[in-house]
Amino acid sequence: MFSRLLDVFFGCWHNNLSFPMTAKSGKRRIAAASLTGTYVVCLDCGKEFGYDWREMKIVDENAAAASAVRDLATKEAA
Repeated sequence: MFSRLLDVFFGCWHNNLSFPMTAKSGKRRIAAASLTGTYVVCLDCGKEFGYDWREMKIVDENAAAASAVRDLATKEAA
């Protein structure tokens, strides 16, 4: 909790990102690429973020998991 508060004021703003990279299908994926297979890296601090090519934006991990569950529920109900 306290570390998140410090990150808000003194942490990295992630303004300097790499070009989106797609993980190869046969290799072990990093956590950021587990959602979409594509990720970007902050060039200042090294943090990795999932990336969606269709939306052209960074994927929020919590929203993506909720969306996947919602899609699965509608497929099963049909």
